[in-house]
Amino acid sequence: MRLFNPTLLLALLIPLSVISPLIAIVLGTADISMTEVIGAIGRSITALLQAESTTSLADRIIIELRMPRALMAMVCGAGLAVSGSVLQSVTRNPLADPYLFGISAGASLGAILALTGGLTILPLPASAFLGSLIAVAVVVVMARDGQVETLVLSGVAISFLLSSIANLILYFGDPQAMQAVLFWSLGSFSRATWSTLMVPAIIVMTATLIIYQFQRPLQALMAGDESAHTQGVAVLPLRLGMLILTALMTSSLVSACGGIGFVGLMVPHIVRMLIGSASSSSLIATALLGGVLMVWVDLLARLLLPSQELPVGVMTAMLGSVFFIGLLVKRKQGHR
Repeated sequence: MRLFNPTLLLALLIPLSVISPLIAIVLGTADISMTEVIGAIGRSITALLQAESTTSLADRIIIELRMPRALMAMVCGAGLAVSGSVLQSVTRNPLADPYLFGISAGASLGAILALTGGLTILPLPASAFLGSLIAVAVVVVMARDGQVETLVLSGVAISFLLSSIANLILYFGDPQAMQAVLFWSLGSFSRATWSTLMVPAIIVMTATLIIYQFQRPLQALMAGDESAHTQGVAVLPLRLGMLILTALMTSSLVSACGGIGFVGLMVPHIVRMLIGSASSSSLIATALLGGVLMVWVDLLARLLLPSQELPVGVMTAMLGSVFFIGLLVKRKQGHR
């Protein structure tokens, strides 16, 4: 049963996707009005066209600090939500999450190797990115038969293995590296810049557009492999291709923002409750809702405590755990 018309939901989410980052830019320790934000955006565009630099302190806070952070939150939320939606479709597991396949553990291991001197030829984000891609490659090789159960079990096994290796390196390594690697384990947008935003934004937008072209085969796959075969769907290539795309999205986000869980679990379920999964608008709604949710979670993480900033991953974990318990209770009631 749908609670919302898909068109109505998109009509609500599109303006929210514009307003939410603007509000996130306005609110903070420095007092900045919406008029100043709009003015700063206009001046920065003019300065960019004229090859000049922005010198005003307020403009620099808006353009160089708060805007990249708000946009990174949008991109991260959208990418994780889309990844979760696709994984739940190809595995037919309603509890599937982008971090189920060892992506976060691989990124953390890569970051630890860079921080402790074990992988000095790459910068820290690139090392985390490489680690997450290697983790996914191992899972794909182990699950090349395309069976759902093999995918899930391989991901869980690789995640535990890489986490154990990372903990072992930290135990024998530099104690100062532990503090630095907390960024990857807890998640944060505090390091967001225009340069770190570019690669995840391009990957998330491109992957989402590709996934959108495969909405019908993915919906057929949810009905089962045999049903999808009868409809002409190449099940194994589709499943592995979608896994690689979601891994690419998630690994790019982990390398830039750290490990932020549960968004890929929560948002697809909320969209399905609102408009169902058969709608062609569900993927776009999932991306928009994920982005809006992440912007507001990051805003709460910045403003909840007056003197410090909470890790975004801690906030999403608290929300996600409550949501997860609610799902379990609902499923238990449904089986009665």
